[in-house]
Amino acid sequence: MKKLINAPADVVAESLQGLEAAHPELRVDHENKVVFRANPPRPGKVGLVSGGGSGHEPLHGGFVGPGMLDAACCGEVFTSPVPDQILAATNGVDGGAGVLHIVKNYTGDVMNFEMAAELAGADSGVEVIAVVTDDDVAVQDSLYTVGRRGVGVTVLVEKLAGAAAEQGRPLAEVADVARKVNSSGRSMGMALTSCTVPAAGQPTFDLPADQMELGIGIHGEPGRKRIPLAPAAEIAQMLVEPILDDFEFAGDGVLAFVNGMGGTPLIELYLMYHEVNRLLSKAGLPVARSLVGNYITSLDMAGCSVTLLRLDDDLLRLWDAPVMTPALRWGV
Repeated sequence: MKKLINAPADVVAESLQGLEAAHPELRVDHENKVVFRANPPRPGKVGLVSGGGSGHEPLHGGFVGPGMLDAACCGEVFTSPVPDQILAATNGVDGGAGVLHIVKNYTGDVMNFEMAAELAGADSGVEVIAVVTDDDVAVQDSLYTVGRRGVGVTVLVEKLAGAAAEQGRPLAEVADVARKVNSSGRSMGMALTSCTVPAAGQPTFDLPADQMELGIGIHGEPGRKRIPLAPAAEIAQMLVEPILDDFEFAGDGVLAFVNGMGGTPLIELYLMYHEVNRLLSKAGLPVARSLVGNYITSLDMAGCSVTLLRLDDDLLRLWDAPVMTPALRWGV
């Protein structure tokens, strides 16, 4: 294992120290490993909290800031945050208008966010609504989930619901935006290599040089099948076709999101976007907006995922709304 670390047990804590030092617009509760906006909650604004295991950076801490999240809970690598962390985040962003929890569909995340929401309501009277993302078309159940996994759409939910909250919409409406995004988006991923969890010190699984894993999860979970390595054009087809088969995207256009898993350079991600865009054009689906880069990763895994979101006028305006976070920023 070759990694820029001191000790495996200190990776998350020391990374959060660096995040705070690099971004003075953020504040980190180091005891609870929660990333907050530096400014206090705005009275009357819905607070947005998300989180999960570390190792998917910039998800979630890199999306804290105006136009997106108010707080992100950082579990240990590939480990759900505990209820106390989530409760601290929830209470810390409450501006009196309630709090939205954005939760990826992994059993530990769902259970711990539910527990924290109950505690917040009982102890502090905070109204909490949770929206669970489950956009992965690769598998119905996995090692970590009942139902589909929450993957790339999570980033889009955080952006679009964050913009709605920034506009001053009430909690029920912000939650409706999050649900619409989740229900209108689908994702599929693949891996060229495994990832290496620092505490393990070795790859999570063995993937021969001439093979790839199709439908991989963001924790290295097995996908649909292991197949021979193929050209990018064929890989794009293997990712796009199951998404198009699963959902009717006809409408005002789509947001096409090609995401890197952490170990794939941008030159390859843009090449993949070219192939995805070509397939969507062939299918008669206009691409209204696009996003390319490493946004929900799996440590050092080489590979990518494709997410498509059906847009309408409201979602398009929310996507274009200003955002200012370490990992996503425009319009400011």
